Amino acid sequence: MNAPSLAKRAAAATPAPLATRMRGLSDRAIACLFIAPTMVLLLAINIFPLLWTIHLSFTNYRANRPNAPLVDVGVDHYVSILSDPDVWAAMQATAHFVFWTIALQTLIGFALAYLIDRKFRGHGLWTTVILIPMMLSPAVVGNFWAFLYQPQIGLWNYAVSFFTGIPPASFTMIGSVQLAPWSIIIVDTWMWTPYVMLICLAGLRSIPDYIYEAAEVDRASRWRQFWSITIPMALPFIMLAVLFRGIENFKMFDMVNLLTSGGPGSTTEVASITLKREAFEKWRTGYSSAFAIVLFVTVFGLANIYVKALNRVKNR
Repeated sequence: MNAPSLAKRAAAATPAPLATRMRGLSDRAIACLFIAPTMVLLLAINIFPLLWTIHLSFTNYRANRPNAPLVDVGVDHYVSILSDPDVWAAMQATAHFVFWTIALQTLIGFALAYLIDRKFRGHGLWTTVILIPMMLSPAVVGNFWAFLYQPQIGLWNYAVSFFTGIPPASFTMIGSVQLAPWSIIIVDTWMWTPYVMLICLAGLRSIPDYIYEAAEVDRASRWRQFWSITIPMALPFIMLAVLFRGIENFKMFDMVNLLTSGGPGSTTEVASITLKREAFEKWRTGYSSAFAIVLFVTVFGLANIYVKALNRVKNR
């Protein structure tokens, strides 16, 4: 006996005046009717702010002067952003941060996933321990590492001194122009390497055992199996992890703001910190809206190019 259609089931639970109309609708129409409120809500939350930001980016609007006359400035904000050396310095700092965090997280995350996939004794416990940093709030992690980086009482300087012999009070991580960018990279790598590890572990677990068995029959060495089987078949998952972390790190704000606030000077002033200062310290809302659109287009464009490369790897 065939199950009643979606339209008939919906009509049975509907008051009589509407039941007749609902019986005449197809299952597809009923499904669209049910998801319509959610789609409208998502459009209101995502699309409207984007369109409003685009509109503000062509004006001189300031949030601290909402009643001031609104003047259309055309593309002046975009021209100013693209020709501002401070903006390019912030983008350079962002690129430095994104590159090194992705490189370290991918290498360490894949190495940890490869070791855990060997299923040694106690691997479940160690997996849980490794995942702890990812479970913490960024605010907690930022304040925790800010304490560790203190040159007088923090444990980081003493740990470095123990392994290198450098006096603990002779350097400061978040106060040094050379070391401050690396202090943020270390914290982000510590926190989000487990996330990359999980994605890489899913890729390793997706490789069928019979492929390795066939390689062993052909007398392929472990090294050959690693480079010819493990890496190629796990590569889509590795690239997916790089995509996710690249997008998130390009938008990084909370960790940088908690640790250095863009200092010393503007050494660690990534694009999100510059955007915050323009919007909420200088109150240049129109200018900051244009900057936000520039960042959005940059991330969206790079992500699209990367996704095309990822699809080619998956379909090869």
